[in-house]
Amino acid sequence: MNKAMTWLAAAAICAAAAAPALAADTIKIGVQGAHSGDLASYGVPSLNAVKIVVEKANAAGGVLGRKIEIIAQDDQCKPEMATNAATKLISDKAVAVIGPICSGPTKAALPLFQQANIIAISPTATTPGLTEDGKNPLFFRTVANDNAQAKLTSDFVLNKLKAKSVAYLHDNGDYGKGFADNNRAILEKAGVKTVLFEAVTPDAVDFSAVVRKLRRAKPDILVFGGYQPVASKLIQQMRRDHLKVPLIGPDGVKDETFLKMTGKDSEGTYASYPKDTSALPEYKAAREAHVKAFGSEPGFGYYNAYAAAQCLLAAIEKAGSTDTAKLKAVLHSNLVDTPLGKITFNAKGDAAGMGLSIYQVKGGKFVELDHSITLD
Repeated sequence: MNKAMTWLAAAAICAAAAAPALAADTIKIGVQGAHSGDLASYGVPSLNAVKIVVEKANAAGGVLGRKIEIIAQDDQCKPEMATNAATKLISDKAVAVIGPICSGPTKAALPLFQQANIIAISPTATTPGLTEDGKNPLFFRTVANDNAQAKLTSDFVLNKLKAKSVAYLHDNGDYGKGFADNNRAILEKAGVKTVLFEAVTPDAVDFSAVVRKLRRAKPDILVFGGYQPVASKLIQQMRRDHLKVPLIGPDGVKDETFLKMTGKDSEGTYASYPKDTSALPEYKAAREAHVKAFGSEPGFGYYNAYAAAQCLLAAIEKAGSTDTAKLKAVLHSNLVDTPLGKITFNAKGDAAGMGLSIYQVKGGKFVELDHSITLD
């Protein structure tokens, strides 16, 4: 009995000693975004995408002979929560991060990742300054920045819709205001008149006051900067008050939740979004994997996050290391087949090679129009 107990105790000690070594042998990838709260419809699809890419990699033996471990942190797309989430990912030894997904939290978290020498790849944070000011050389994104989106949407407003007067409403966030500012700068330079430029309160219930201002301003189109929860409430209020001004917004508006919330009120709404690549084998495989795993169609940002995870794992494999400097060099040069097409990252960290199109709600669905650009 004593010998048996001694053997069991020794086995327990060996197992306890081996457990940390096993955990340390994994490659830890952080995923930061809104996994709960009002903007969970943006963050959860990104988390799902990383889970699927990682599961596929692990089933094939992992990367560099090591399994990938996901560490998820919820920041609810709030800057004040983003720093805590980033700090936790750093302390948990994440070698890189997919996210954050919103521009404000990304801006808050990046100094921490930069200081910790950790690469972050956002699938959906679009504020131009995140890459263009040169302060975040370890930041990459698989989405068009607001300058590219504004270039596309303003050209559409000017040359396709032939608008002469424009109203701008935004949620006063980095993402929303940036989109409105960029469109305004381009359109005013082209001679288009600004008849209203105003911020709205995101958590407001009643938008009747600003709708009255819109009615008095009589714009040809409303450029909206912000996310779908505000866009949904705003468009519903506009249509209830019989204001038929069309709305055009950034990629944050092109969300299935927007269609569900607004119903027929959303008909005619425009939004920019990645070009339809649904015919690509990588897209089909990514979609089928989500339907199989979660029993539903992918949500906003799913394919962008899928691409981000693919690019990161491909970089680790090609670099033969998780060393940040080596990963950075590979990300800037490696061309990867993704659901968005063949992409790499330019010198600033923005995705190069993917397309961006204008979509319009027709018959309750977002339909791609013949108006697009390719990012370089």
